[in-house]
Amino acid sequence: MKKIFSIFSFFLFLISFSQDNKNLKLWYTEPSGKTWENALPIGNGFLGAMVYGNVENEIIQLNENTVWSGGPNENNNPDALASLPEIRKMIFEGKHKDAEKLANQTFTTKKSHGQMFQPVGNLNLNFAGHEKYANYRRELDIQNAIAKTSYDVDGVTYTREAFVSFSERVIIIHISANKKDKISFTASYTSPHKEKNFTVNASKDLEITGRTSDHEGVKSLINFKGITRIKLDGGRLEQTNDSLIVKDANAVTIFISIATNFNNYKDVSGDEVKRAADYMNKSYGKSYKSIKKSHIAAYQKYFNRVKLDLGVTPEANLPTDVRLKNFRNTNDPQFVALYYQYGRYLLISSSQPGGQPANLQGIWNNSLKPAWDSKYTININAEMNYWPAEKTNLSELHEPFLKMVKELSVTGQETAKIMYGTRGWMAHHNTDIWRVTGSIDAAAWGLWTAGGGWTSQHLWEHYLYTGDKEFLTASYPILKGAALFYVDFLVEHPKYKWLVVNPGNSPENAPQAHNGSSLDAGTTMDNQIVYDVFTTTIKAAEILKEDAALIDTLKQFRSRLAPMHVGKHNQLQEWLDDIDDPKDNHRHVSHLYGLFPSNQISAYKTPELFAASKNTLLQRGDVSTGWSMGWKINWWAKLQDGNHAYSLIKNQLTPLGVNREGGGTYNNLFDAHPPFQIDGNFGCTSGITEMLVQSSDGAIHLLPALPDVWPEGSVEGIRARGGFEIVEMKWKNAQLIKLVVKSALGGNLRLRLPNNLILKSGKLEVAKGENPNPFYFVEETAAAIISEKSTIKPLELKPTVLVDIPTKKGNVYTFISK
Repeated sequence: MKKIFSIFSFFLFLISFSQDNKNLKLWYTEPSGKTWENALPIGNGFLGAMVYGNVENEIIQLNENTVWSGGPNENNNPDALASLPEIRKMIFEGKHKDAEKLANQTFTTKKSHGQMFQPVGNLNLNFAGHEKYANYRRELDIQNAIAKTSYDVDGVTYTREAFVSFSERVIIIHISANKKDKISFTASYTSPHKEKNFTVNASKDLEITGRTSDHEGVKSLINFKGITRIKLDGGRLEQTNDSLIVKDANAVTIFISIATNFNNYKDVSGDEVKRAADYMNKSYGKSYKSIKKSHIAAYQKYFNRVKLDLGVTPEANLPTDVRLKNFRNTNDPQFVALYYQYGRYLLISSSQPGGQPANLQGIWNNSLKPAWDSKYTININAEMNYWPAEKTNLSELHEPFLKMVKELSVTGQETAKIMYGTRGWMAHHNTDIWRVTGSIDAAAWGLWTAGGGWTSQHLWEHYLYTGDKEFLTASYPILKGAALFYVDFLVEHPKYKWLVVNPGNSPENAPQAHNGSSLDAGTTMDNQIVYDVFTTTIKAAEILKEDAALIDTLKQFRSRLAPMHVGKHNQLQEWLDDIDDPKDNHRHVSHLYGLFPSNQISAYKTPELFAASKNTLLQRGDVSTGWSMGWKINWWAKLQDGNHAYSLIKNQLTPLGVNREGGGTYNNLFDAHPPFQIDGNFGCTSGITEMLVQSSDGAIHLLPALPDVWPEGSVEGIRARGGFEIVEMKWKNAQLIKLVVKSALGGNLRLRLPNNLILKSGKLEVAKGENPNPFYFVEETAAAIISEKSTIKPLELKPTVLVDIPTKKGNVYTFISK
């Protein structure tokens, strides 16, 4: 009887959980205190805030996406071009360290190394007499994009709700109590900026004005203005010179608007005072209920597109920080679903059309001098931010990044011309809001020429998912410019006779065989990116019927690129020479770019390279920085090893400090490099998607890397290349039982399935030959060169069923298990 009762209780838990957890929530039983990484992020792509949830001294830390140090500038080094022949000669002669020393003098910028993303300041709410409280709870409802704090003081329940409106350009904080006349507090600003001013005007608006920092010789030209206006239900509003005082109110709604004079990367002539006032005046006349309703609707337009159910256990009843602490040693599949959707929440909240791209910290930063300036590191991190955009049905949110690529293609033309003497455009490994493209930090990091090449591939990816030919037409000059840079920049290797990038590097790694120098010629990642740049430009030109002569040139150049190599340790070589150290655990595994996000390495078309990629990952190890583990989840998913991918998820969803010499996750589920970098969040969300659906290798591959711990589940809304959407996919015992696919563009639907399915209305054909759908064309990868010392063997793959279904634009196709 006791056993029956416990089963019945668990069944009731499942029912109550599904009902109570319709809104996916992060929640906690303690305030954040002074720890920023405990606070909860809210944002609308233009404004960001961190809600601490402190009882007596609440902090709302404020960001605006254009509050950056400095002003329009460029950071090219005009000494580069003259030294280029000597640097190339040194590298070809094996004098890598000498080449690096010269490059530090002639390539590394003598100007700014990039500007800093900076905070506005804090809105502080002091609730006198609230020192002793009970029944405390704070939460972030990611289904509605609302942060909430509640607690009891002296028999009164106080509730605060905060959100950054997706329908307005304001931050809203609503404070209520279950008894009348009980809300009293003081509101004031603080800011870390040197130049700032706090005032209360005649209309009782609390205002903050300021100027961002001068940095590395670039004078700040960014002015910001913030307005806090309070709407009362009962009570009264008093003021001092720099604070507002609420007394005895029934409810309070706080409106916050923030604006700057930034127009674009070369124009700062805007009027921040008028903008902030306009944002405020547009929203203040509306009721809290109406703003909240329109906010939720605007947010859910994006968020509700995808649903993920991996099952639920009693662990899901625990506070988020406790679940994080326990996750490595418990079965909590719903925590993975929560983290997955949290990644989508963060992208929706930090990247909106018309705004700036999500930077290294998204849109959330409390420091005047954040780590790596919280800018855009484009040798992996900025790209990783946008890996979930297309596949998790957030295609519109790719726009800020794609716009940045367009702007870089303008500023990067000058860099290509001045520093390399080439046509086209390029960028090195970092940029900022001013779209600088010079080489920064030092040659070991900064003399990497593929920033333009890699970022340009996002334009092509957007086209592959959407089929938007008008977008492709507008993007073609950018793709072409990236290709022209390499046409002019590539040189023949004197030993191997391939065309190679020289100088180049494999981001941030330095082999001991080169005396610890990062510089080399023909690194694997460089070769792979050049290959992709040429291939996508060729395909775009063919689709648009442009530049027939250029197509021929690019094909000739592509045929002379260095192929990938399998080395003596059965590894994918990182460099042209077989000098990899199998004990190298470097966080960057850049030469696996060809496996993901590219598709040059395939389980079915390049089996030796596929097997070598696995060996490389095994040699590098699992635990690393947060973002690196995020990338590794994607790689193990592409390797069709769901259990290993899941072990990386466990490593990433581990409290910071547990992984020895590695990253993890903060209590608010921010990714820890450490410090906080948002790319790890986005990388993991992408990786979980890749475990369930892949569409880069000629077909839509379903459940390619399902771990044993997810035997049953469902997902809705995942998008695939060619305009296909997985409307619904259900599995049980690791077998598909239902599949619904919508075709937005029509064309052949090729499915790679773990088991046989039946098409409800129609007939499945066994797939033969190449997929005729042009969005699934995969260029043939050059045959690998395999070391004589290698014993590489293809991996044994799980059996799959490959079928074709002709589809019509707008139709929906349903499949069920036999």
